[in-house]
Amino acid sequence: MVIPVHDVNPARRTPYVTYALIAANVLVFLVMPGAAGAVGESHLAQLCHLHAFMDHYAAIPKEMIHGQLPRLVPTGEVGAGPNGPGCVVGPAGYDKSPALSVFTSMFLHGGWLHLLGNMLFLLIFGNNVEDRMGHVRYLLFYVVCGYAAGYGFALLNADSTDPLIGASGAIAGVLGAYLVLYPKARVWVLVPFLVFLPLRLPAWLVLGFWFGLQAAYSSGHGVSGGGTVAYMAHVVGFVAGMLPAWPLKAGTPPPPEPGPLLFGRRARHRQVW
Repeated sequence: MVIPVHDVNPARRTPYVTYALIAANVLVFLVMPGAAGAVGESHLAQLCHLHAFMDHYAAIPKEMIHGQLPRLVPTGEVGAGPNGPGCVVGPAGYDKSPALSVFTSMFLHGGWLHLLGNMLFLLIFGNNVEDRMGHVRYLLFYVVCGYAAGYGFALLNADSTDPLIGASGAIAGVLGAYLVLYPKARVWVLVPFLVFLPLRLPAWLVLGFWFGLQAAYSSGHGVSGGGTVAYMAHVVGFVAGMLPAWPLKAGTPPPPEPGPLLFGRRARHRQVW
C-alpha cells in the first residue's frame, strides 16, 4: 500500500470544513472511553466502558436494516459471573436511532493508526474537493457519502451485530470525487520497498490502485475472511463520491503542471512559491 504525503494541487481557498472535520474526529477520539486510558482504571473497566459507548453511538448493521434494538446492552459496569469478571449487560438507559448512529459512527475510530490514516487522506485530498464544491456543498457531500457507505455495507451484512465505525466511508467518497475532478494531479507517495521510496505519481494511479485494493479485499482476496475492516463500505463510498463529481468535471480547472525534479545545485537556485 502506498502512503500519500502531499499533492501538487494547491487550493484557492482555505478548506475550513476539512479542518473542522479533522478537529472533530480527533476530539471525539480523545474523549472516547479507553482512548487515552483513564488513570487508575483497570483494563477490563476500560473495555466495558468502551463496549457500552460503541453500542450507544456506533452503527450496527442489524439495527440499521431491521430496526431491531437488542433487549440487553452493555451498561459499562464490571461484574462477576460464573465464569469470572466481565461486563454487565442490562436494559438500555437511552433511546438509540439507528439512522442517527450512522452519522455519529463517522467520528469514531478504533485506534490511533485508524484515526491518523483516515485524517491523512482527508487532509491531502479533501481540500481540493472542498475548493471545487464550496464549503456547504462539500459538507453535505461528505455526510451523504458516509451514509451511502454505511447503508451499502449494512445491506450486504444485514444480520451483523459488529459495530461499524470510522470516517473511511465518507473519506472514500472524497477520494472518488478527487479522482474524477483531478485525475492528472501529481501526488507524492511513499512506497514501501525495503525502505520507503518517495515517488510522484498521477492521482489516477494512486487512487485507482487504492480502490482496486479495497475491491479485492472486500471479496476476500488478499485477506483472511475479509479481515475486520469494512472494505465494502470503502468501495460503496468511493463510487458514491464519483457520481456527484461528474457534473463538476467540465468546469474544473486542471491542476498545475509539476516542474521537473531538480537535484543538487540546480535545486538550490530554483525559486519556489
